[in-house]
Amino acid sequence: MSGTHESDRDEYEHDVYAGDGEDFPGQERTFAALPPAQGRGFATTWWGRTWLKALEDTALDGQQLKKGRKFAREGRVGAVSVRPGRITALVHDGDSTYRSDVLLQELGGADWEQFLGMAVERAGHIAALLDREMPPHLVEDAAAAGVELLPGIGDLDPECTCEAWDHCPHSAALCYQVARLLDQDPFVLLLMRGRGERRVLDELQIRIAARAEGGPVAADGGSPVPVPDEEGVPADEAFAARDILPPLPAPPPLPDAPGPAPSLDTDTDPRAGIDPAALELLAADSAARAHRTLAEALAPGHQRQLPPTALTPRQDAVRIAAETRPEPWIAKRLAAGSQRCTAEFDAAVRAWRYGGVAALTVLEEEWAPDPEALARARARMAAAWEEGERPRLREAGNRWTSVDGGVQLRYGPDGRWWPFREKDGRWVPAGPADEDPAAALGGSGPADG
Repeated sequence: MSGTHESDRDEYEHDVYAGDGEDFPGQERTFAALPPAQGRGFATTWWGRTWLKALEDTALDGQQLKKGRKFAREGRVGAVSVRPGRITALVHDGDSTYRSDVLLQELGGADWEQFLGMAVERAGHIAALLDREMPPHLVEDAAAAGVELLPGIGDLDPECTCEAWDHCPHSAALCYQVARLLDQDPFVLLLMRGRGERRVLDELQIRIAARAEGGPVAADGGSPVPVPDEEGVPADEAFAARDILPPLPAPPPLPDAPGPAPSLDTDTDPRAGIDPAALELLAADSAARAHRTLAEALAPGHQRQLPPTALTPRQDAVRIAAETRPEPWIAKRLAAGSQRCTAEFDAAVRAWRYGGVAALTVLEEEWAPDPEALARARARMAAAWEEGERPRLREAGNRWTSVDGGVQLRYGPDGRWWPFREKDGRWVPAGPADEDPAAALGGSGPADG
């Protein structure tokens, strides 16, 4: 028995599903490797258990199934790729790794028309799918229409680089792992049968709209309903047509927190120039920014707020480092990409954490107040301390530096004062801004804080 070699990995990475005209080419979902399943069953839903029954009724060697179940329970199954007609994963077995595939017959175009036509007849079917449920009556109604959604005996056809002719421990481990995915999302099964979630829901929506308008609905002998193109329908067009479409559901509430970033830690090596850890960080940052933007949009009075100023790439590199706190090697790459040395980048990140783009601007950009702004600054400086308590400060442009050294106040274009402290011959942000220079200086911390 031979494990997966480099050519096998290349095939796994670059294998792309090509449809026959019925399906969109390139449909594929990849699920990160699941953790070990100690102390729990592999399927809790009835459709997940039906999937496993098809495996257990088909396999001829119960010992192979038992070994595969052990592999899956120990977390030896890597990322699972799901495509129409096929599921794939790398399975670790001792010192060897095998590529295992399980094939499932796709539904033909006529079968999909039967299924979709049946589904729109009952709103409960659509609601169940949207809730990631596959109730028995949906499967029964589909079977009555001649469409078998769930596999039966002999429907799960294994292929494995260990060259076993029946279900081996590797294909069995893959099936047990897929049962856990099916528990979470029955659309995984529909993708294996030939169509992904987006296409199924788009086609259902078209049929619902056509029925509401009294138009043609594809079914036996009926006029075909056009399949939406891959771009879908622009949101503004859908909103403009809201009076002629079925009622749209209320928007979901704002989540309490951003969703987790996808895991890119798979058993396949990334392509040259692709860094999975950096991509995961960027994905997490994008989710956090999207959540924050949505929260701001839903906040009262949002329509009266000015849109935020777009950041330059140099500024955005600092923002990413300040908000995500990346690993040192990623921070080093961000510093290089922003054309800053390590000390400059560290100071910029500190500034961002104290006051965002305004603090970064005060740190890095020279600003000479006009006579009116300078007069206001001097007046505030004079009023900030009691007689005899004001520190000895030397004025230069927008900067007031302690004669005794070590501390500095910078007057920003927004009329606030920013504290700085000297560190290794460089001025470093030392605290948040304040309209009162004495408060700003008193709230500053050490340069190492």
